[in-house]
Amino acid sequence: MDKETYMLQIGKALVSLDIIEKNFCCDYAKCKGICCVEGDSGAPLEEKEKKDLDNSYKGFKKYMTRKGIEAVEKQGLYTVDSDNDLVTPLIDNKECAFLIRENGGYWCAIEKAYLNGDVNYRKPISCQLYPIRITEYPDFDAVNYDKWDICKCARELGKKKNIPIYEFLKEPLIRKYGEEWYEELCETAKNIDQLYK
Repeated sequence: MDKETYMLQIGKALVSLDIIEKNFCCDYAKCKGICCVEGDSGAPLEEKEKKDLDNSYKGFKKYMTRKGIEAVEKQGLYTVDSDNDLVTPLIDNKECAFLIRENGGYWCAIEKAYLNGDVNYRKPISCQLYPIRITEYPDFDAVNYDKWDICKCARELGKKKNIPIYEFLKEPLIRKYGEEWYEELCETAKNIDQLYK
C-alpha cells in the first residue's frame, strides 16, 4: 500500500500515519495558548461531554471571566456551530467562553478548576488531544493530524526534541481509548517500517 494513504487500524480507530511520523510539542512560552482564541468555531465536544460540563460548571465558573459567564448564560455551556457540530460557546464569535488570561497567556478555566481539585472533568478531550482531530463514524473513528499555522512553534520544538505526536499526546490518547489501545499503538509504531515494505 502507498505510504501516503496508509491508515493504521487500532481497535475501532483508523489512525493516520502522521500521528506516528510527525513531531509535536506545545511551546506555550511562544504561542501563549493562542489556540483558545483563534479558530472558526468553539472546541469540538463529544455528546457525553454535555453532562460533564453540566456537572462541572459550578466548580469552574468562579475562574471564568465576566464575558465568558455572559456568553454561557446567553448560549449555554455548549452550542451547535454552522457545520452542525457540538462545540463550546464563544465570546463575540472569537475566543472560547472558558478562556482565562493569566501572566500574559491564555488557558482554560475548566482545566484550572481541575488542577485545583474543584472538578473531575479536565477539559474537552478535543482540546487535550490537539493536534489530533477525531471524526467519529458509526463503525470507526478517523484519527487525523490537523496542521494549523499557529502551531508552527510546536512542530519546531517537537522536531528539536524528536517527540512524535502520539508520544506527546499519551495522556489524552489513553483518556480517549484506554491503556491497552495506546500500548498497541506504541507497538505498531515500533514496527511501522515492516507494515509498508
